[in-house]
Amino acid sequence: MPRQGAAFDDRVYPRIVLFYSHFSRRVQAEFTAGRVSSDGGALLLRETDRRINLLGRLSGCFLDGRAPLLVKHRLSEILAQRIYGLALDYEDLCDHEQLRSDPLLGVLSGKRDLDEPLAGKSTLNRLELAGRSKRYHKISYSTESIDRLLADLYIASHPAMPGQIVLDLDATDIPLYGHQPERFFHGYYDSYCYLPLYIFAGDQLLCARLRPANQDAAAGSVEEVSRIVTQLRQRWPGVKIVLRADSGFCREELMGWCEQNHVDYVFGLARNKRLAKIIGQQMHRSSALLIAD
Repeated sequence: MPRQGAAFDDRVYPRIVLFYSHFSRRVQAEFTAGRVSSDGGALLLRETDRRINLLGRLSGCFLDGRAPLLVKHRLSEILAQRIYGLALDYEDLCDHEQLRSDPLLGVLSGKRDLDEPLAGKSTLNRLELAGRSKRYHKISYSTESIDRLLADLYIASHPAMPGQIVLDLDATDIPLYGHQPERFFHGYYDSYCYLPLYIFAGDQLLCARLRPANQDAAAGSVEEVSRIVTQLRQRWPGVKIVLRADSGFCREELMGWCEQNHVDYVFGLARNKRLAKIIGQQMHRSSALLIAD
């Protein structure tokens, strides 16, 4: 935005930016208001979601067993409310006791009547306990459908088969500061944390699996890679697939799977004396070339 008091140039700063409509209401951004919301950028996320229909497809992975006549907050609304809240850095459910009256979040969640409040923390808590608590069983979901969703979005983003797909595997830490379930200390990260597994194809996420930190970085990677490769080859039978990862994934089980299923791989190797002796000449030549450059 131009600084306060500056001349407004329509050629540089359009006065009105239009977004997707909200039912019969027009959604627009103007640069003339006295008060602005720091969460206004979420409308850009909404535009992206409208293009790929991520939240709509995610809602299709859930089963709502609540009595329709008693439902005040549709499943698609509470899913969108929670997801957009996380994207806006409102991690705690108690934040939604105030956010439920926010008209912008109402637009993001798809609430038709913006004068009606959104779901409160108790309703959102029941959503998060779905599938994990026998007490809250009205809402359930298909794990298989959710697992397939990210790869489906990746496939849909390509009008034709790519020449090669490089899958990057990585494990990183999510630090923990309380006494969460499955909380363990990890020596490498020197903290209590979770150790999720991520699989990317370029900048597109194909897998995000939350795991405790008391296991090997490559734990579960064979199952996740097998699932994704199978899904990709169902759509593109002849596509070349390459796995790429650091030394934490250089494991016999994963390399053996790749060789049996015609998947190339490039893994790092942890330094050791025997390996350093075998490739010592090549390492010396590489160092000399770097110095020369």
